Amino acid sequence: MLEKSVIEHCSPTLASIKTGNLFTYKYESEEELWKSVEGFNECVREKGVSLTVLRRSEKKALIYVCRFSSLERDLKKPGVANFIKKYGYESTDPAYALERLRSRLAQKEDFPHEIGLFLGYPLGDVIGFIKNAGQNCKCVGCWKVYCNECEAIKAFARFKKCTSVYVRLWNQGRSVRQLTVAA
Repeated sequence: MLEKSVIEHCSPTLASIKTGNLFTYKYESEEELWKSVEGFNECVREKGVSLTVLRRSEKKALIYVCRFSSLERDLKKPGVANFIKKYGYESTDPAYALERLRSRLAQKEDFPHEIGLFLGYPLGDVIGFIKNAGQNCKCVGCWKVYCNECEAIKAFARFKKCTSVYVRLWNQGRSVRQLTVAA
């Protein structure tokens, strides 16, 4: 069920404490996938949350849940435009950038490094990951940390607590709509 996966993997985005989250969703049919996606988006659109299918393969979809307002803010941070330009991004407009990310994901099986920016990772950590080939990080949580370890550890704890609370509330009968904070 899509709603359960969103709660388990995207609660920090629903709570407006993280820009975006990714997860893989297994589906039975194309019709079921698109019906679930449309239903979810209809339910939370007015709250500022959007669910996008980034890639599909053999009954699995890579799903991205985000807050466009947060993504727009993140893409306008100092240094981000110059960084993503190296990967063919001609604009920091969220809709354009998301389409470019989708295109880059279609070109390769692994994840393009800039995907971290779409998930709210600090630019310094994304650059650190690239420069160090994923090695020599200060700590690991939702991402590998190369810069502000203290802030990252606090963020990881907030994300974990949020997910725990949201899963509990969802299991008690709350809907995704009820749990999604308005933008």
